Amino acid sequence: METKYDWESNIKMNILTLRALGLWPKGDTTYKPGLYMLHAAILLTVLLLGHLFFQAVNIYFIRTNLEAVTGTIYVLLVEMIVVFKVNYLVRNMGMVKQLLSILKTDMFQPKNSEQIGAIHTSLWFWRIIYNILLYSCIGTNMFWAIYPLMDRSAREEKRLPFLAWYPFDTSKSPAYEITYIYQVISVCTITTLHVNIDALVAALNVFNGSQFDILCDNLRNLHKLGGSIAANFLICVKHHKEILSFSDRFNKFLNWILFIQFFIFTFCIGMTLFQLTVVAPMSSEFYSLVAYGLAITTQIFMYCWFGNEIEVKSSKIPYATFECDWTSFSLDVKKMLLFFTLRAQKPVKLSALNLFYLSLETFLRILKTSYSYFALLQQVNADK
Repeated sequence: METKYDWESNIKMNILTLRALGLWPKGDTTYKPGLYMLHAAILLTVLLLGHLFFQAVNIYFIRTNLEAVTGTIYVLLVEMIVVFKVNYLVRNMGMVKQLLSILKTDMFQPKNSEQIGAIHTSLWFWRIIYNILLYSCIGTNMFWAIYPLMDRSAREEKRLPFLAWYPFDTSKSPAYEITYIYQVISVCTITTLHVNIDALVAALNVFNGSQFDILCDNLRNLHKLGGSIAANFLICVKHHKEILSFSDRFNKFLNWILFIQFFIFTFCIGMTLFQLTVVAPMSSEFYSLVAYGLAITTQIFMYCWFGNEIEVKSSKIPYATFECDWTSFSLDVKKMLLFFTLRAQKPVKLSALNLFYLSLETFLRILKTSYSYFALLQQVNADK
């Protein structure tokens, strides 16, 4: 192909959003002292750390009220993950941009329209999951924002969307209105960070899996790539090594994000199910919990699905090698094919600190564990 495939064009909107929020310096560089770093520091301190601080302090004052704590902690924990993700992304910005740069090299480029079609098929499903996550988060924020305005008792008490402590009386105007707007803007910022960081990671998973699609197609068509078959095969072997290196570096970036997010989200799904049993059915608070539960479940599914795709696609390499017209190859090439097939038997599995793998089986285990937390909370509540 004469023109290079632009991998980053598929995640252009995510990158622009992260750049606006201070999490994506221009070019291939990391953070440098300047206006952009100052913009990022102010924005994240005021809207992210400030909002979490006031909610965390409030937990101390309501610590003896189980219902109030459970109604707050599941939201606070998920918001705290954003602090970890932001810090981790900032510290590893050079690695992430380097991974995107590797995709621009000739070795990682699709060679024909069929390979581009396979990439777009994977990206089509990525966009579907991304949109489900995006709109469920929008719905959650909308219900959180309007609940105090629609509930009569909440309006009379001048209740805020989120329980939080402030060093001033929020029941008086204009402090109430200013704090209300501050909370809504803060949670929208936090949600936007959550969605776009996860979407970026999922897209990198798609790009990683697409490399195995490209490699398998090249192996099937060794005799159609032009040039000598031996040379074409050696290029495929080198490509395979580069993909494994890419996967390993990407997995190192994912390790702690996966571990922290899966551990906390498992607990939060159970807490959300419990909250659904104690709020008024069909109320705005009920719908906000439904949307919230869908959002965090989709986030976990996004990681597990595309991690599982990498495992499935990498396991197809030996079969793709066998599907080429190997019977007409020379004896030396046949020996190389056999050796490569044996070496490629082990599929690539992304993991969280080697404790669990990204797979659909892991996703189901998370849901089962979440239900166990829900059952435990229900039992504790019933025994009160």
